[in-house]
Amino acid sequence: MSKNKASNSLIEVKNFKIYGEIKKGKFKMPFNKLVKALKIDDALEKIYCDFGSRHKAKRFEVKIINVEQED
Repeated sequence: MSKNKASNSLIEVKNFKIYGEIKKGKFKMPFNKLVKALKIDDALEKIYCDFGSRHKAKRFEVKIINVEQED
């Protein structure tokens, strides 16, 4: 019988602090947001989805300035 490595390892959810701004026309709105995700790519996807649904911002209107992983 073979062991499944995935069943023995735990998946760790990390906290990411994301800094950026939304630019809609001449209006710029800075933001910083704490997101829980497995990877940085997943955290960025959550940011794009969240601001797209709340502010109707397209991906090119959301500028990510910095991403920090918190403990």
